[in-house]
Amino acid sequence: MVVQTAHEVQSVTIHGHRRAFVKVGTGPVLLLLHGMGCDHTTWSPVIDELALRHTVIAPDLLGHGASDKPRADYSVGGYANAMRDLLTVLGINRVTVVGHSLGGGVAMQFAYQFPERTERLVLVAPGGLGPEVSPLVRAVTTPGFHQVMGVLTLPGIRHVGVVGMRMLAGSGLPQARDLGEVATIYDSLRDPATRHALRHVVRAVVDWQGQIVTMADRAYLTSALPMAVVWGREDAVIPVEHAELAGRLAPEARIEVIEDAGHFPHKDHPVRFARILADFVDATPPATYSRARWRALLREGGTPGAGPLRAVGDGPT
Repeated sequence: MVVQTAHEVQSVTIHGHRRAFVKVGTGPVLLLLHGMGCDHTTWSPVIDELALRHTVIAPDLLGHGASDKPRADYSVGGYANAMRDLLTVLGINRVTVVGHSLGGGVAMQFAYQFPERTERLVLVAPGGLGPEVSPLVRAVTTPGFHQVMGVLTLPGIRHVGVVGMRMLAGSGLPQARDLGEVATIYDSLRDPATRHALRHVVRAVVDWQGQIVTMADRAYLTSALPMAVVWGREDAVIPVEHAELAGRLAPEARIEVIEDAGHFPHKDHPVRFARILADFVDATPPATYSRARWRALLREGGTPGAGPLRAVGDGPT
């Protein structure tokens, strides 16, 4: 059993907005980017293990957690710029960037915009590999979401909903395994500023048809840096089949599909996840940025590869 530590939350003000983050450990830097509606605490089960050998930075993205929630740019490009600025303020030049769900899309954008600052790329059930996404996420884009959630998050209704979801999450049903995290997100929506921010975030990446931001057209650029993809076999938010697509778009990437895990494999199997991440960092030298090589890749474009899914066999944690 993994004992979770409450980590000290620090903050800096950049462009007039408070940016909250956790920074622990020493060594090569891991930048951990959470998913939509979450915050740095989604990484709590793995932070201490990773911090034994790395400097771990886990921010609350703008609009989430203890960071400010202004009317602002909530696009993946805007988030990537914000991470560059945060790292600059902290005096950090290069990182292995690890992104979950929405954070995976931000991580991909960060690597694309700032290859000179990216040593490796690790994507955990990332957005941006296909249109499919949970109907619950698409629902955030519908008219009236803010008003409906204002009613559904009234104290009595919210309490019943949160308790019910957490009970289902503890039932052992694979389809309900992610409801504990969903309950936390739902509980946070009692704050009107959080609801507004979430709506802006979702509308930047999803419409009623599904995901609208894709990495497929630029996946060939990942040949310039080590990349790993981690997915839970029972992900009900973004289908695990997207891992196969990732393997085809980036044939040199390491693909890990974890059995008995949902959309949050770092929470379902934290020991194994931390080991996968540490092993990947140990086994791969950091990318060396070459402007000439980057120029050549951009000029040549890229034809997505058709490599097969290279999932590693899953044993017990």
